[in-house]
Amino acid sequence: MARIERRELRRKKNIRPYDPLAPSKAAFYSAVLPGLGQAFTGKYWKIPIVYGALGTGVGIAIWNKNRHDEIRDIFKDRLRGITTDRFFDQENNREILSESGLIQAQRQFRKQQELSILISVGIYVLNIVDANVTAHLQQYNLNKNLSFVPKVELDTPTTQPNYGMSLRYNF
Repeated sequence: MARIERRELRRKKNIRPYDPLAPSKAAFYSAVLPGLGQAFTGKYWKIPIVYGALGTGVGIAIWNKNRHDEIRDIFKDRLRGITTDRFFDQENNREILSESGLIQAQRQFRKQQELSILISVGIYVLNIVDANVTAHLQQYNLNKNLSFVPKVELDTPTTQPNYGMSLRYNF
């Protein structure tokens, strides 16, 4: 009898009181500082993933912006008649990359920069949604007595397996 009472006390101790504002708090915290909502819900292992993903997206955007600016400066110099850039062969006095190629490279780097910014914004929103959903799911009382398990039975006359699902509630 004491064992059942201890188990019941432990179960009641693990149940958190219902807080209807917990999901909105977690979402707000994640919106203010990415990863803070994950800390609020106790999912600390997700914080490095959030910062790694956001940092990668922002880093790629900065890299593409720097390449775009470099190509743009080379293009401006070409328009002024300066041909001392790395896309001009000084020994043979010929262009390695033409002005139309420079324009195309600028467009490509700009497109990649905008795409990486869009992906970073998507990761930021996903961070907020993750904190909100995690806080919602923590509100549920999960009971080990309720289970949903796949079940395989053998048909006795034919010895063929029959597949199915069963929903069980143990008392």
